[in-house]
Amino acid sequence: MSPLLDVSDDVRAEIGDEEAERLLAGENAPGAYDCTSCRTPGNTAQERTSTVLFVGGETAVLAFAHASCIPSQVVSVSEEQLRGAVRSITGQSQPTAQPAEPAAQNQAVLGVTCGQILIEDELFPAIVVEPTAPIVRPGSQGPGDDFLPLLIEAGFVPVSDVATPPSPIAGWSVLLAMGKLHAVLQNDPAGGDASAWWQAHEPLSVTDGWRATANQRHTVLVYAAPAGTIGQQPREDLLREALEKAAAGGLLVAAAMPLAGT
Repeated sequence: MSPLLDVSDDVRAEIGDEEAERLLAGENAPGAYDCTSCRTPGNTAQERTSTVLFVGGETAVLAFAHASCIPSQVVSVSEEQLRGAVRSITGQSQPTAQPAEPAAQNQAVLGVTCGQILIEDELFPAIVVEPTAPIVRPGSQGPGDDFLPLLIEAGFVPVSDVATPPSPIAGWSVLLAMGKLHAVLQNDPAGGDASAWWQAHEPLSVTDGWRATANQRHTVLVYAAPAGTIGQQPREDLLREALEKAAAGGLLVAAAMPLAGT
């Protein structure tokens, strides 16, 4: 009996017709698998299954997901991200991510917190980004903090009311691979490949609820505030209070970004 596999045109173009036909015939398809999206068991003989191809610089990894979770697709990631995805597929343990990115001259790092935000009685997956120190423009000697002005120039909008969802931003996306947060991507205005505005050193674990909401909405709300504004909040209600306080003080910007990957 042939497996119930979906192979998109994009995946077929990457793996070739011969390999695609072998998959559809059941020669190289697994029986049981863990869904790359919801991480619960699936079976290609019993339910529609999507083929998901993670492509790095010189490496590609084929994974499987419930068709009800995500469609068959190609997800472009860096080699570093792909290694993390491979470790996730093979079940190797990974430490909680410590996201970091050099920022301007003071070597600040971007801290990232994930939580769900209630807006108009509906839950939205959210990411809150806060540097560990003030951010200055490249070439500037400071003092000052240009973090929010730089983001506004990039398309983020100031938030005055957290109860109103932010507007979409063109060219940005949030990369979720193997059920873990890998990066916030920004497209090259000149038409080149997308680059990571923020990238986790190790894939960042998210809650099952956050992942389910993100996969349902295919959109993530990304909030950003200057250093020392939000802090590490242990609960989502406290995170919401901190966001509302930042918004009231004019210290919060946000954008809605499409979810890339699974």
